[in-house]
Amino acid sequence: MTGGGNGSTGAGACETPRVPVLKCADALVEAGARVETVVATSDADIDAVIARFDAAPRPDGLAWPDPDTKVRLVVATATDGQLRAVVRRLVRRYAPPPSKRPADLADNRTVPDLPPVAILPLDANHTGDLAAQLGLPREPAEVAAAVLGGRVRRLDLLRNDGGSVTVDGALVGGVDDAGRAIPWRGRVEVDDTVLTDGGEGVLACAIGNGAGYAEFDGLQLLAEGDPTDGRVEVAVAVPIVVKQRFKRPKVRVEVRRARGRAVAVLPRDGELQFLDDGVAGSMNRKRSWWTEPGAWAVYAA
Repeated sequence: MTGGGNGSTGAGACETPRVPVLKCADALVEAGARVETVVATSDADIDAVIARFDAAPRPDGLAWPDPDTKVRLVVATATDGQLRAVVRRLVRRYAPPPSKRPADLADNRTVPDLPPVAILPLDANHTGDLAAQLGLPREPAEVAAAVLGGRVRRLDLLRNDGGSVTVDGALVGGVDDAGRAIPWRGRVEVDDTVLTDGGEGVLACAIGNGAGYAEFDGLQLLAEGDPTDGRVEVAVAVPIVVKQRFKRPKVRVEVRRARGRAVAVLPRDGELQFLDDGVAGSMNRKRSWWTEPGAWAVYAA
């Protein structure tokens, strides 16, 4: 069970586990499980925990998760970005280099089935996080029961060429001090479908594995946001000037959507801001995301 830390796997910089973590641990112990709590403050701390999922050494020398392991991981999160940090380290450990791709890896995947994790929200009343979207248990005792029950839901994962992962979604585009979208130009392509070629302004681009960025500034962007269908949903909001005879032109916002295996965003005007699972970043060159169907999993009630 991981919690606390520097924002990687827990909430804030606390030195001891939060109350929901202790309650979940108590529920597991009461049911007969052996529990260890880890306050992870670095990638190395996370890596030390997930190494316990390793299977016996393979002839090809690859690190591989053991599908029959008795180890269970509960990740206490205040934000989806903290969950992403753990999943990113799982990918980093078990994704084989292209030169050593094994024959037993599915053709549409670059990682094997990652070990399931249980999500323990540190704010049980928060309704906008990934656990809420998925309808997962939120109370510590209910999370413990899900872990012990062993029911697993496999979910799609987005990987990107920046070396990270996305469990929910990304929102490309920045805002000003008043929270208004700042128009930007860039080419957005989903498989073979071009949503914008970079010659027009874009208010926002939502890249959805889930439904976390389905709405922006009151505008519906994503229509579905299904993390189990093996596809990424992408939407761009483009302002269109409508000329009117004898009247001042008016602006309407056009939302264009597409679904596919991969999406690429190429900025046209230098650095472009984005949020990925709530974590801020920027890009000044082409960035691609692609779907890994069923790559990660959660414990569900």
